[in-house]
Amino acid sequence: MGGKSGAKRKAKKSGNPQKRGQRQGRPAGGVHNDFRGAEFPQSQVLGHGTMAVKTYVQQYAPVPTALDALPQPPAGFTGREDDLAYILGVLDPDRTDGPAVVVLSGWGGVGKTTLAYASGHAAQKRGWYTGVLLVDLHGYDPYPAQAEDALEALLRSLGVRPEHLPPPGAGREALYRSQLNARQEAGERLLVVADNASAIPQVQPLLPPGHHGMLVTSRHRLTGLGRMRTVNSLQPEDAVALLEAALKNNDPDDVRVEQEPEAAERVASACGYLPLALQITAALLAQDPGQPLTERADALGDAEGILDGLSDGERSLRTMFDQSLERLTPQEQDLFRLLSLNPGPDIATPAATVLADQPQPATERLLARLAASHLIERTPGVRGRWQMHDLLRAYAHEQAEAARGRGRAPSRRYDQARGRLIDYYVQRAQAADTHFDPPGSSISSRFQDRPQALAWFDAERENLIALAHTGPRTGRDLGFALGSYLQWRRRLQDHVVVRALALHACQTLQNTGDEAGAWSNLGGALTEVRRFDEAVRAHQTALDLFQQTGDTHGRAGTWNNLGLALREVRRFDEAVRAHQTALDLHQQTGNTHGRASAWNNLGLALTEVRRFDEAVRAHQTALDLYQQTGDTHGQATAWNNLGTAYRGTGRLDEAVDAGRRAAEMLSADQDWFLTGKAWGEVAETLSAAGAPPSQVREAWEQSATAYTEAEADEEAATSRTRADTAEAPEEQPPAETHPPSEDVPFPENG
Repeated sequence: MGGKSGAKRKAKKSGNPQKRGQRQGRPAGGVHNDFRGAEFPQSQVLGHGTMAVKTYVQQYAPVPTALDALPQPPAGFTGREDDLAYILGVLDPDRTDGPAVVVLSGWGGVGKTTLAYASGHAAQKRGWYTGVLLVDLHGYDPYPAQAEDALEALLRSLGVRPEHLPPPGAGREALYRSQLNARQEAGERLLVVADNASAIPQVQPLLPPGHHGMLVTSRHRLTGLGRMRTVNSLQPEDAVALLEAALKNNDPDDVRVEQEPEAAERVASACGYLPLALQITAALLAQDPGQPLTERADALGDAEGILDGLSDGERSLRTMFDQSLERLTPQEQDLFRLLSLNPGPDIATPAATVLADQPQPATERLLARLAASHLIERTPGVRGRWQMHDLLRAYAHEQAEAARGRGRAPSRRYDQARGRLIDYYVQRAQAADTHFDPPGSSISSRFQDRPQALAWFDAERENLIALAHTGPRTGRDLGFALGSYLQWRRRLQDHVVVRALALHACQTLQNTGDEAGAWSNLGGALTEVRRFDEAVRAHQTALDLFQQTGDTHGRAGTWNNLGLALREVRRFDEAVRAHQTALDLHQQTGNTHGRASAWNNLGLALTEVRRFDEAVRAHQTALDLYQQTGDTHGQATAWNNLGTAYRGTGRLDEAVDAGRRAAEMLSADQDWFLTGKAWGEVAETLSAAGAPPSQVREAWEQSATAYTEAEADEEAATSRTRADTAEAPEEQPPAETHPPSEDVPFPENG
């Protein structure tokens, strides 16, 4: 790209002139000049001023510098405002808190180089830099550029003559610094852009002295060079904007994004909001201007072949991933492939340790190195969890399948790893589930208490639900183990899904005992999502199956659950009889906790038929039995429902006291959804009692706060509205709470 400096001038000479050639070998990437020399005669003077011999010394004309080599960003550059602001904040010449060096890291194709170009242009536009030096270090090519090659390219760009280039080593580095110091003394300020670095030794000798700046891009986190900035995928709207700009850059009349906005969003999502993938897709669409975006989105939606659809003949996402993978050690490559076996969006270090089948400290080191290579990322805001972009997950799965195909031993090894991971998730889910069992049940020591079990479930919920879809046995095991947690957290649609999976699995495995419990549990989940008629039918089917197997305990729990569903379809007399039947059966089996639940639910049914005095006695009996078993959560629901019954009898002060007690106990138990309901009931009772509006408002605000904590946004908004309008007494239907439907477990022998 450099021009010729002039034609060589001829002169008489008695011999061959001394030749000074360029250093041989493959040059580093970046800017190079074509140097031409010129020869000038020179007399050599010997002693006493006599001219003894005339020789010729080759001189060189002035060499141009290459300080304007920064390409413009491609069409559609967008969505990097925060990144640009951060980078320019570091490059600002008025900044005094350290060197102006920024290292942009991120996985291949995320747009690091484009961001570096845009940052360089923005810094120059502000007048901060008089020129830019660009060098491509080819860090992920088979033969990456060495620092000495990069220094040679940079020195030539600075105008250093080839014969003045020192040999590789400290001398070349010293000349580079001295050249930059001289530029600084002359009032110049240069920005060095070292693109595509893969290791610190490539970059360290290139760090500029003084007030010059530097931008480094890498797929690795090169810590210790300067300020770190991770470049992430684009936001969805910015990805669509990039796609549209790239299409219009090829054809200004291309209106496919405007005509198919939903399909454009699907395309952007399938591309993982990754700039390179979007640019490749735009190129493919430009080659086929008649292809609708819907068709392209459908093709990219095929997870099995998505990487095949992200290659335009010149650029390939798979090739870029291959380059990154080849830089890893065999152990790192192996763990990367194994991580594709995880069913959900992220994985905890202990689970990864199970996959790797090695000590946890060794696994943590491998995970950290994969994260430093940006093949995985640390889950934001959570220590000890790791996530992988969807496109990288597809690539890892592809690599794992290729490894499995290399023989029986690798295939068996991957099957064993997957089996270990399934056992890990199932065993811990079952252990966590024991912390939702009635008091007196056997509690697993794997988790310290219910809050710890809840925290584990919260972290692993998506993994567990995804795993429940993978086969009958995991569907059965996790369908039973996840139910109480999902009901507690009010993940009601997920609750229905896992209960249905458990039922299907039990039918597939032809286990009638398990199937009966699965039907009853599904009925409880259907009641929660207000699919009451289906719930009734599910419980009736469960009763028939439990009758066949002679399982009295299962029948008792199912009658209790059936009563809840019958109450919701306003078949109140049948609901009362169902709960009374449950009471009799629990009495036969000596199940005190089951009797407490049946009494509590019977009280709700009696309230519906306005038999308030009987309802009060039912809830008081339930409260006594819950106290006997030590079930504080059951006591809280009984207190709340007792308050509702008190209100029906006109005993409003007692109703308020019972409701407050329930709310406090539920809050202590961290059941935020029922806490919100309990405070709402208190607010209604206060309003009915003619309490000052400030008290009613305070109760509604407590309700809204609890619902917010439970992530129940709709209920929280309703409570806030009621708080804002709390002025006069207003009769509202009571907000009873009842204990969760009785979870019918399956026999441990499966």
